[in-house]
Amino acid sequence: MDGRRLLPRALVGMTVVAALAGCSGSSDEAGTPGLEPRGTVLTTVQPTRQDLTNKISLNGKVAINPVYGIVAPVDGELRYVQRRPSTSASTQATWVATVWDQGTPHKVLMPKNSILAGRLLDDRTTVTAGMPVISAKRAGYAVVADIDSALAYRISGSAKSVQGQIKNGPGPFPCKPLGTIAALPAGTIPEPPPASPSPGATGEPAPQPEQPPAGGSEGSEPTGLRLVCTAGKGIKLINGAAVTLEMVTGKASDVLVLPVEAVAGTQGKGKVDVVGADRVRKTVDVVLGLTDGKVVEIKKGLKGDETVAIPGPNLPAAPENPNPGDQPSGAVG
Repeated sequence: MDGRRLLPRALVGMTVVAALAGCSGSSDEAGTPGLEPRGTVLTTVQPTRQDLTNKISLNGKVAINPVYGIVAPVDGELRYVQRRPSTSASTQATWVATVWDQGTPHKVLMPKNSILAGRLLDDRTTVTAGMPVISAKRAGYAVVADIDSALAYRISGSAKSVQGQIKNGPGPFPCKPLGTIAALPAGTIPEPPPASPSPGATGEPAPQPEQPPAGGSEGSEPTGLRLVCTAGKGIKLINGAAVTLEMVTGKASDVLVLPVEAVAGTQGKGKVDVVGADRVRKTVDVVLGLTDGKVVEIKKGLKGDETVAIPGPNLPAAPENPNPGDQPSGAVG
């Protein structure tokens, strides 16, 4: 009786061992259930079309007599108007410099209600369009918002519109931008000009002489990136009051877009990873347009029917130093 009972148990044990051996031999082929092979793209997206508005919020405050920059209208050679600035605010736009482009003069005008704060470059410097050449001081109240350098390229173009809201005060109201957002170097006030040549001798009309400003030849202080804008009439401003600004720097209709997570880069040129039928990534160059921080416009490089991987391509790793003992140039031990 005992021998008949032990035989089935022995057979069962052998069966279990054989089953386990069979599982062990096929594990490399089957893989882990529920997991894709290493390197497989799991998250993808396809480009879509939508209207896009580049809108940015900034924290600012009301200030008195803020400094802003005036830029060159074209590429060319900069020639300043040889006169000392007035100490009083201009009642109309004032001619302060000329940029000569292949023999054609382009005037640089300072807006009314402003005082010349300084020259930012040497006379007869070669400049490019959009380069700050003059610092001006707004006479009276304006709204000033400091700009993080990370936002510089998103708002480097001219602002389409700016709305302001004073904390616990009036708003929203239109706020008219002045000059450029670019950081300004310290400006300089010119020395008294030499005797004026006869009219027409330089090909430019002779400017009317003005009284030199009181207080010496100090110019404007350097600034960081910032927006200066003016509120319309009827808006009561108090120096130092906090203001929230909403700036629209661009609009586009029915454009091809991708989530920002799918794109390497946010301005100009970028890269995306297109996923083929074999689920393999292929990095493609694209030209980028507007972005609202969530999606970015794809101007060139995609047709719109591609499948794109998320996240986008990574920047290549820096090459390893072949001589670990050497320090890079400029390193301090």
